[in-house]
Amino acid sequence: MLVTGLTIRHVGEHFQRSNDSISLYFQKMLVILSSQPLHTRYVQLPTGEFVSPKIRNNPKFWPYFKNAIRAIFDGSHIYVTPPAYLCPNY
Repeated sequence: MLVTGLTIRHVGEHFQRSNDSISLYFQKMLVILSSQPLHTRYVQLPTGEFVSPKIRNNPKFWPYFKNAIRAIFDGSHIYVTPPAYLCPNY
């Protein structure tokens, strides 16, 4: 659901489980993944002091990210829909 962007209904259909079950276990997994022991052990937030060479040395990225404080550069896809009045900008 996070990575694929699928809805609870699609995931429930795929695994042949009710939407309530999918929602319940999705929430449980979010709690587990964001819990203090797991989060502090495996998640390392960037300090902002260092810019990855993948960004700095690539003219495709650097002009757009040179003033960014932090950015995700691990292949994550975050689905975003801008408001209708901003769509022409994109």
